[in-house]
Amino acid sequence: MSAGTSPAPTGVPVGRAPARRHDGRLRAERRFGYLLVTPLVLLLLLVTAYPLVYNLWNSFHQVNLSIAGQGHPWVGLDNYSKMFGSSEWVGALERTAAFTAISVFLETIAALGLALMLHRRFRGRGILRAAVLIPWAVPTVVSATLWKTMFDPRSGFVDYILGKLSLPGAHTTWLAGVWTSWAMILVADAWKNVPFMAIIMLAGLQVIPGEVYDAARMDGASWWQTFRRITLPLLKPALGVALIFRTLQAFLVFDVIYIMTGGGPGVSTETLSFINWQAFLVTTDFGYGGAISVMLVIIALAIAFVYVRVMKLGQETA
Repeated sequence: MSAGTSPAPTGVPVGRAPARRHDGRLRAERRFGYLLVTPLVLLLLLVTAYPLVYNLWNSFHQVNLSIAGQGHPWVGLDNYSKMFGSSEWVGALERTAAFTAISVFLETIAALGLALMLHRRFRGRGILRAAVLIPWAVPTVVSATLWKTMFDPRSGFVDYILGKLSLPGAHTTWLAGVWTSWAMILVADAWKNVPFMAIIMLAGLQVIPGEVYDAARMDGASWWQTFRRITLPLLKPALGVALIFRTLQAFLVFDVIYIMTGGGPGVSTETLSFINWQAFLVTTDFGYGGAISVMLVIIALAIAFVYVRVMKLGQETA
């Protein structure tokens, strides 16, 4: 060993101590993060765990408040058998699935167009961005009542305008027909929820670097090529979040249907959430209603799981 040099400490490899300190800091930060979210997790469990467990318990028992002194006998899977064998439940499932698919598809296209428009630079853009949020901020009960009144042939102004302009649809009782009722529900639902999706997509558009578009313009890419090859791929995370929230909202739709049609005409606009409300608050059959609630939770979790898996696979293949 040459003079002036000292041997390295034995037993501790060079560079191991800084790595240990870094790992220690990461563990401390992770524990601190868990500590911060623990109160919120406990609060969510208190709010959601009891209703979920109570509904699960009800679904395996006969709990009908309209029958006095019956008790709550164990019935096993009878409530689920009743549900799956009910034409009412099957029809509501079909209508709910159709409404979810159509509304999410149309609202996604409208929201994407609105987000692209709000992303452009023009005078008054800030005011317009704030105004777009007004329909989303209005309570659903208010907005649904507003649309129901507008299309009422006796008190609404839509019928008057269509008649004055000699346009199709004048003197039509919109909420008396099956297809026209669904059309009105879709319009009222889109008016409220398109701004919500558009704001999420706008946030995704704003994090896309402008240099990417500059390079595309220098390469002579057209608007459609830029949109398909740059905007859409980079917008996938925000688009995925918007789709998850909107799909679950559409699948659990209740309030706009309750206000506008009350499930009618007949049962043509009844959805799963609507017949679940009927089971709980109209027939007071908590056992049957609990089975429907459990199935709603399972289907909603399945939808969220599929979306997350698709988004993850898309990121891995990108």
